[in-house]
Amino acid sequence: MIAPSLSAHYASTLALCRARHHQPALHHGDGWRTSVSVRPTCFSSYASAMSQASCIATSRLDAFKTWLTEQGVLSSNIPVIPQQVENQGLGIVAKGRSVAQNEDVLSVPQELWMSVAVARLHPTIGPFCQNLRPWVALALLLLYEKAMPSSFWRPYIDILPDTLDSPLFWSNEELMQLEGTQLLGSISGYLQHVDSEYTTLFQEVIEPNPGIFNTSLFSRDLFLWAFGILRSRTFPPLTGDELALVPFADLVNHGMVLNMDGPSWEKKSSGFFDRREYLTLRAPISVKEGEQIVMQYGKVKSNGKLAVDYGFVECGPKTTAIRDSFTLTLEIAESDRFFDDKIDIAELNGLSAIVYFDLVYEQGLPDNMLPFLRLIALSGTDAFLLEALFRNSVWDHLQLPVSRVNEEAVCKAIVDGCHVALTSYPSTIDEDLNLLQDIELSPRLKIAAAIRLGEKRVLQELQLLFETRLQELHKLEYYAERRLRNLGLMDDKGDLTPWVFEG
Repeated sequence: MIAPSLSAHYASTLALCRARHHQPALHHGDGWRTSVSVRPTCFSSYASAMSQASCIATSRLDAFKTWLTEQGVLSSNIPVIPQQVENQGLGIVAKGRSVAQNEDVLSVPQELWMSVAVARLHPTIGPFCQNLRPWVALALLLLYEKAMPSSFWRPYIDILPDTLDSPLFWSNEELMQLEGTQLLGSISGYLQHVDSEYTTLFQEVIEPNPGIFNTSLFSRDLFLWAFGILRSRTFPPLTGDELALVPFADLVNHGMVLNMDGPSWEKKSSGFFDRREYLTLRAPISVKEGEQIVMQYGKVKSNGKLAVDYGFVECGPKTTAIRDSFTLTLEIAESDRFFDDKIDIAELNGLSAIVYFDLVYEQGLPDNMLPFLRLIALSGTDAFLLEALFRNSVWDHLQLPVSRVNEEAVCKAIVDGCHVALTSYPSTIDEDLNLLQDIELSPRLKIAAAIRLGEKRVLQELQLLFETRLQELHKLEYYAERRLRNLGLMDDKGDLTPWVFEG
């Protein structure tokens, strides 16, 4: 039996992402090209309550508090409580007193964690989890316990959001707002990955064991939901084989005002003969009674990453991080007549035929981007630098302009590529700015507008940079001039020294 077909929503969403995603590619000269793509980034997630758009019923929250109290996690000695926070779902709020910076505000013993270790030791599903990827094993545990009315984790599972605002869960109409963006391609990659993992899980575990796994409770859509929960609610240091959902601690919301990137979760242990492990939450800043304990989900995460993982973006004046980014893919084409030489040079310098450069707004060009562009554009009379004689020094030469022809080719390719990419968006920068001023704009449309705006800002900045460089090519010093100067054959004004003409 094959895995059940995708639900109508899941299938159409995946099809739309595949159809809409494209990678503008630029070709120049001897077969080199630049293209745009999104580098996959999997399983490096942080906890989030921001994705809990809907309010949790008071009865469920009360049941969760009671459960935490019974387990010794919540008491009058703990300076925080789980509480509904306006526009953010559940959060962790200081109660009874203020909280000092770097104070440990709660500890959750390992017995309460939903972890990979628990999944693999589970009396019912444990044997099926031994060879699964850590996140797949934990997702299976989550779905199994979700299907059990008497689950030990029932009070915790009941406060998990049924819907998530990550674009992974958007409708086709909503996804069309991401047309032209790299994020749309990233979503396609995630959905295909989850789909592939589910198909394998269904064929090898779920379908052969109907007495344990009711297919309606372990559907493809529910598996995707579990994936979204894990991406949005797990922190370092609990990653990889130690991946775990930690009730209460995973309610901590993101703090835009935080200008640090250190971990707020820390694994500790107590006891000597009977050691117990705990997960503690540390307050990164001091807060007053009634205020939220927050953490930084990742200072260098782009808005696209925040959107996929947590279902929100940063685009307000309070943000302390630069979230606008764009990933540029540069590739040495196999059709390049100098392909082997260029690959050799690239590999000698820690690169490969395809290199991904993450461009961040107002942060300048990444290291090695210009040298790599010059390398893949080398052709004609400049190709002498590819000879074995220069193998150990060519990368140093590529740090500076090689020739006007080479530099012009680089600039034109980037300018043309930016133009192609910018025209693929359905809106202008001004239109997106106006949309973001609309206080009635839905959270998902706000995410889409912020993603489009951020990518276009980076592309526009990159285009302007290389357009300006094109206009200043005559001011640059190239390899030939530098060589003459080093030999003493050219003066500081760029003129050949008089004795060159003697004899």
